[in-house]
Amino acid sequence: MATFQDSFDPRPKKFIVWLFVVTSTIMFGGFTSYYLVFAASKGKGHGLVLPDAFIYSTMIIIASSITLVFASKALKKLNFKLQRTLLWATAILAVVFGVMQFDAWGSMVRTGATLVGNNAAISFIYVVSGIHLLHILAGVGLISNALIGSYRKISLPKNTYRMEIASIFWHFIDILWIYLYVFLLLNR
Repeated sequence: MATFQDSFDPRPKKFIVWLFVVTSTIMFGGFTSYYLVFAASKGKGHGLVLPDAFIYSTMIIIASSITLVFASKALKKLNFKLQRTLLWATAILAVVFGVMQFDAWGSMVRTGATLVGNNAAISFIYVVSGIHLLHILAGVGLISNALIGSYRKISLPKNTYRMEIASIFWHFIDILWIYLYVFLLLNR
């Protein structure tokens, strides 16, 4: 009789993660397309100098992807202690990224650029960065799942699977944020 461990096949779950990545890409592509059409019809963009917190959060999320890459490498070398340390670093950087997003929104509010106002292009910044932040929360969940698995000393295939899922998703939201930030910079 085969047990769950013997029949562990990560491919269906990986497919679901990739499907989510594709649908999220389409969703954010739709958001940015809408923004371009809206801005063209009004003859103007959001007109803001983006808060410095956005560039700092971009650097933080890039650093978090780097720590996650090294966590995966530590797992491949069976260095579980280093894997856990780097997963903790990734999770902490993710939280710092979230705090920086709130700081950026606060900076925008202080300059009079609010979510609800007379410029829908400014509202767009809040919407896309807010939805991206929800993706960050999901990514933290996947990183936490990998971290918990490393503490529970699950089998190497399951540990590797959890790291792969977290990595796929986390690197996607990293690239997505870089795209959104550059898009917002170029479409003032």
